[in-house]
Amino acid sequence: MRKPKTSPPRDYLPSNIPIKSWAEEDRPREKLLLKGRHALSDAELLAILLGSGSTRESAVTLAQRILQSVENDLDALGRLALSDLMKFRGVGQAKAVTIAAALELGRRRQMSEVREKPLIRNSTDAFRLLAPLLADLPHEEFWMLFLNRANRVLARERLSIGGQSGTIVDAKILFRKALEHHAAAVILCHNHPSGNLQPSPADIQLTKKLLQAGKTLDIAVLDHLIVAGKKCFSFADEGLLSGK
Repeated sequence: MRKPKTSPPRDYLPSNIPIKSWAEEDRPREKLLLKGRHALSDAELLAILLGSGSTRESAVTLAQRILQSVENDLDALGRLALSDLMKFRGVGQAKAVTIAAALELGRRRQMSEVREKPLIRNSTDAFRLLAPLLADLPHEEFWMLFLNRANRVLARERLSIGGQSGTIVDAKILFRKALEHHAAAVILCHNHPSGNLQPSPADIQLTKKLLQAGKTLDIAVLDHLIVAGKKCFSFADEGLLSGK
């Protein structure tokens, strides 16, 4: 009795076979329609954005190669410039723009989830609000969360933009904005593009200065976060907000 003909698993298909020649259940678009978006791998989702590969490889193989270049880290993929994406054979300007736009939509979706006034109970809550703004930046930025007396977020605002190794913060501007928002407390945050989580002497000195200024104005500085990729350093968690 002859066995029914089946297609080999996708991973064993030659990389240069066009996706349209694959079994229907192996094609990313059809797979999404049949099984839902959660059934697709990162490479398959990226392949849908690419639309096509090149004469040498399928869109899925090209997507796998792009992901391998960033060690399958989607955050790292989001940090790639258009010129970085266009270095891959088969990725032109249109495909690079499509990928960048999709990743930006994902980032904005994260931000839309926190538009209401969330409660900040700890450094993790604050990090969740601020990380999407800072994690992928190639330069330093200084941001603040303004909180009411119930520790709910009144506003989120960028105070300054710097270079790769630092940014300048004006205490007068910082607390003027806090007063404008009628904030009872603030949380400071900046990023380290280098990936080093440890605070610099300048970070520590600035935090002490802002702590003292906050006490004068009766505005509590609840924390200072340093964001480096997916991780953060919390002055509060490390017991560095004594002001001494």
